[in-house]
Amino acid sequence: MSEKKTRSSGGEAGRSLIDSFRESDHPMVSIARDVLWAVAVVAVIALVLFLVSGTWPAVVAIESESMVPNMNVGDLVFVVAPDRFGPLQTWEDGQASGYLKYNDYGDVVIYRPNGADSVHPIIHRALMWVEANETVPMSFENGFSTTYTAPHEGYITKGDNNPVPDQVVSYPGLGQIEPVREEWVVGKALFAVPLLGYLPLHLIEVAVVIVVLMILWDIVVERRKSDQKTGKKRK
Repeated sequence: MSEKKTRSSGGEAGRSLIDSFRESDHPMVSIARDVLWAVAVVAVIALVLFLVSGTWPAVVAIESESMVPNMNVGDLVFVVAPDRFGPLQTWEDGQASGYLKYNDYGDVVIYRPNGADSVHPIIHRALMWVEANETVPMSFENGFSTTYTAPHEGYITKGDNNPVPDQVVSYPGLGQIEPVREEWVVGKALFAVPLLGYLPLHLIEVAVVIVVLMILWDIVVERRKSDQKTGKKRK
């Protein structure tokens, strides 16, 4: 009998703590509730994006002008797995099939240069697939051309606004960018929303503004409640 009472009292204590947290008018508790609610909403959105896209990150922000004019700084790009909604197509594949994405042939891929997790993914167009030790021509915008021998199989990639393919340039801290292996591909770009990408690019500033607004709102609400109580007492 005493054991049941102990369990019952423990359950009531747990419920009372939850109820107190939910119903408390204390400003700090109210802010904590708002933060938890915001975190829960973000978590649900992230889960839905992952289930739909089949990859992560499911959204990326354009940070440079390498894909101008087809993608611009501040665009928020929604990413899907390479095989989602059809196979990944290179520029060569698209030219043969007529497949266009972002005003040119082939898919725009998001990949980790040389497989490195320590750097931001690159978002460039897949030009062609090469086999290990395959030699392919490389043309530059100034009319100069050369050949490139692939050290291993992978995609040759290039920013639409860049004069040369990625595989003939060096990345800080990584050296020359290699052909993009399939396992280095995060996904392909599905669609982009202009300007919305500035939010993740300035995440800290946005978070500070949101927290300040939440605090100000709670202060206003508390003052209204206090004024209402004072008015009732005077009556």
